[in-house]
Amino acid sequence: MKKLYNVAVVGASGAVGQEFLKVLEERDFPIAELTLFGSSRSAGSKYMFKGKELTVKLLQHNDDFKDIDIAFTSAGAGTSREFAETITKFGTVMIDNSSAFRMDADVPLVVPECNAEDALVRPRGIIANPNCTTIMMVVVLKPIEALSHITRIHVASYQSASGAGAQAMLELEQQYREIVEDKPVTVKKFAYQLAYNVIPQIDVFTDNGYTKEEMKMFNETRKILHSDVKCSAMCVRISALRSHSEAVWIETEKPLSVEEVQAAIAAAPGVTLQDDPATQTYPMPLFTGGKDDVYVGRVRKDLANDNGITLWLSGDQIKKGAALNAVQIGEYLVSKGL
Repeated sequence: MKKLYNVAVVGASGAVGQEFLKVLEERDFPIAELTLFGSSRSAGSKYMFKGKELTVKLLQHNDDFKDIDIAFTSAGAGTSREFAETITKFGTVMIDNSSAFRMDADVPLVVPECNAEDALVRPRGIIANPNCTTIMMVVVLKPIEALSHITRIHVASYQSASGAGAQAMLELEQQYREIVEDKPVTVKKFAYQLAYNVIPQIDVFTDNGYTKEEMKMFNETRKILHSDVKCSAMCVRISALRSHSEAVWIETEKPLSVEEVQAAIAAAPGVTLQDDPATQTYPMPLFTGGKDDVYVGRVRKDLANDNGITLWLSGDQIKKGAALNAVQIGEYLVSKGL
């Protein structure tokens, strides 16, 4: 009989929190008891899990986590920082989806297909879930890195409304309705109208002209892959509802053929090769939403770099880019007895 664990979801009412519930149920995570936590705004809300109605408890500084083995948290960096000690003080493993601890030297930053074993060394009881765009890119880079060390990455991301949360998705749908009905367009979640538009900014700008989102891709990729690779990113918000996409150019130490890169990607865990230009077969957000894998196509030689390969990828930001990755970390810990 397999061991069951007491599990918590913090931020249960948000888009990622709701995805946690779906993924935990889909994958039949070994749960003895599931407890949901949220803010004063969401406390008291009720959600179904495996046919049982659960009520969201108010997240407080008390002993509510005393008997919880794993807590999946997705309530924002401020909340994670404030409650980390409360969550972990009795030995709970906190798998955190925010940016709060990702670059802390004593907190592992984990994508199971790339560096699962890092999750076993967690002096503060915290494991960080990377940024969604980083997760999807490194899952694809890992099998290529095994062929030849990747020295440089240039990437342009095409990020859907889902990356800004459930309310942003609703606002995009609302904007399209308002445009069709010739009404004033509601703009609250983004700096500009997103419908029929792209916005070349995700997160705030830093002193070097890159946004925080772009710098996450630089720093997190190096930490996950244990690499000196340099990554230059341009992150763009597009009017897709769900699933992010990325155009990626990589430079390796030795030249690689398209065929060996395709073969490595096709054999890699968490990745599906979808690459047949003759039949216009390539990944798109329209089809990758709700899927577990990151889909890859348009693999070809970089015409500007003899050691370069370029490719296109698409994956569900809420699923693999957040909830699924965290649950896979939990599954790995369970396989190792925590």
